Amino acid sequence: MTSDHTAPAATASGTDTGTTTTAGPGDGTGPGPGTGDGSGTDTGAGTGTGTGTDLHLELPPHGARRTALAQALREAVRSGRLAGGTRLPPYRALAADLGLARNAVADAYAELVAEGWFTARQGSGTRVAEGAATAAAPAAPATPAVPEGPRHDLLQGKPDPASFPRGAWSASARRALAEAPTEAFGPGDPRGRPELRRALAAYLSRARGVRTGPENVVVCSGFANGLRLLASLRPRDWAVEEYGLPFHRGILEASGVRPHPVPVDEDGARPDGIPARARTLLLTPAHQFPTGAALLPARRAAAVEWARTTGGLIVEDDYDGEFRYDRKAVGAVQGLDPEHVVYAGSLSKSLSPAVRLGWLVLPDHLVDRVLAAKGLRESWASALDQLALADFIACGAYDRHIRRMRHRYRGRRDQLVSVLASRAPELRVTGISAGLHAVLELPPGREAAALEAARAAGLALDGLSEYRHPAAAGAGREGLVVGYAAPPEAAFGRAVEALAEAMSPHTRAARTRTHPALTSSPHRV
Repeated sequence: MTSDHTAPAATASGTDTGTTTTAGPGDGTGPGPGTGDGSGTDTGAGTGTGTGTDLHLELPPHGARRTALAQALREAVRSGRLAGGTRLPPYRALAADLGLARNAVADAYAELVAEGWFTARQGSGTRVAEGAATAAAPAAPATPAVPEGPRHDLLQGKPDPASFPRGAWSASARRALAEAPTEAFGPGDPRGRPELRRALAAYLSRARGVRTGPENVVVCSGFANGLRLLASLRPRDWAVEEYGLPFHRGILEASGVRPHPVPVDEDGARPDGIPARARTLLLTPAHQFPTGAALLPARRAAAVEWARTTGGLIVEDDYDGEFRYDRKAVGAVQGLDPEHVVYAGSLSKSLSPAVRLGWLVLPDHLVDRVLAAKGLRESWASALDQLALADFIACGAYDRHIRRMRHRYRGRRDQLVSVLASRAPELRVTGISAGLHAVLELPPGREAAALEAARAAGLALDGLSEYRHPAAAGAGREGLVVGYAAPPEAAFGRAVEALAEAMSPHTRAARTRTHPALTSSPHRV
């Protein structure tokens, strides 16, 4: 790509009038360079066949052309723009693009080979010598030491990254790419690929009790993207559970929404506490985040009745609904009234947050409005990832992965509960047996001390107070939110033992004698 310089540029016409050019190589058989994609299709200055290399050089407007070219090439290597092993354009293509005699370019190449900057080998062309840029570059400044992080990551919300099904995902991606229709590589549909919407509609109906067809499914780039879209359409007063992700409240506030807290107890959110001004309710009914409660059937019905009576809308965040360990997972609230509930899901817990795919299952009256808010080209998820996920679901690989991870996470939760019961029996693990995290309930005034003890032991985790809505009424609960999915399998046992040791009465008593204030601080950290 030709850069914007004030001096005139050297063109591919053969007339040297300036300093800056982009050389696209040919194969030496045509008068000009190719596209650089190796396809044989030429869109460069000439008609030669591309070899896949573009080269940007700056030559002074005056002086010997061979000398100027050799110096420009040395500078490109010296600056690191041409790394070791980089293949150079054939000299005929470069000569045509720069408007130089072929002999001048060939002689410059030969000079740099003799000096050790380049290597030339029959059949592989001319390349930058390995180590040439390193030898010429100035010594890099010393990198400051990075402070050592926690030894054990027990932060919530992270699935086990080592368990990503690389082989099955790769197979689905290959099949999807091979079978993709030609139009899949065009602009596409803001709803998402039809293959994925069909697969999601079938899976969600079967596994989560969602009532939908493909026409009501809109694919987005994760739950946060879907929440932004909905907030842009309903930008006034929302009701949100008094415990939830501050990140989600921030998304709503940035969209002009006023999020009002709804009380949460051991049975989930209380519909009788929905503020009168609210017309949208953000809910985590299958597994309240982060307290871990499951919404009672009577409260599920009451929430739906609220939406029907007020003309309101429930946004159901089913963030880890597949991971219930003590019984079969409860179906989605959306199944009770598809016209008053938006069902939202993603892959961030079930598969990986690296696969930026999520979905909204919308009432009929919202589909066109969400698509309009999404725009013709903005906030789209990769069509190739969508096709891969469609195959991954259709071939049964997603179900197999969920079953495997359900078994693994249940084992980890059981191990956590067992070790804490024997080593720190006064701690109570609250919430249902589900998901990727557990809450350790603490007496009032003890959360700050427990967090300090855990972090001193090299544990990364959060306090429950950090997730409480700042406008929630009354005294909040205190505890630790412990994620048990992310640590490597070999390290999980050590992480649980370290947590139990940090929370044991003997350890806390020793810390109390050294730092008495740690056991009585009521402040959040």
